[in-house]
Amino acid sequence: MAEVIAGVEVPETAAVAEATRIVQETTSPLLYHHSRRVYFFSRIHAARLGVTPDAELLYLAAMFHDAGLVTPFSAAEQRFEVDGADHGRRFLLERGFSAAAADTVWTAIALHTTPGIPGRMGPEIAAIHFGVLTDVLGFGLGELDTEQVGEIVAVHPRGEFKNEFLHAYFDGLKHRPETTNGTVNSDVLEHFLPGFRRTTTVERITGSAWPS
Repeated sequence: MAEVIAGVEVPETAAVAEATRIVQETTSPLLYHHSRRVYFFSRIHAARLGVTPDAELLYLAAMFHDAGLVTPFSAAEQRFEVDGADHGRRFLLERGFSAAAADTVWTAIALHTTPGIPGRMGPEIAAIHFGVLTDVLGFGLGELDTEQVGEIVAVHPRGEFKNEFLHAYFDGLKHRPETTNGTVNSDVLEHFLPGFRRTTTVERITGSAWPS
């Protein structure tokens, strides 16, 4: 029998079951519950927008969207979003998904923290972005059905999410501060890392190799 929470069904596929197991085994309960909430909120936003994302691709993107914050998915040389996106794409390709499907999941994960762009893109990409914004920033929370929200949170509790997520966020970035340049991630480093100050775009332009 399919799993249904708040009227939203979880796809019954082998890839969904395996992704769920991997995230449960390799990340923290904090990130597991967050990722699952993102899926359910993403589905709700998709319905409000009148779009119909591929539920399986949406689920896989939601489950892996923060995987880049933790080992074995994290790398020192690139943004954590790209780490998670690379893993998500590889996961799909290794299981016979089309290149187009894998690219959709890659894009949804890679852009999930980028303001202003993913919400104007395809259904899976936009829905994941809005789902993340709801769970992390409370985006649109007042417009969602309170019973649906309550049921999702009852199954996947937030606990002390704000503080615990910020610390998990920082832990995934502190060894690669240079990858946060020009992103919202630098805000987290500035808050938690003593002495860290991001290089501004003005400084990068005025300090370039050009004489004028």
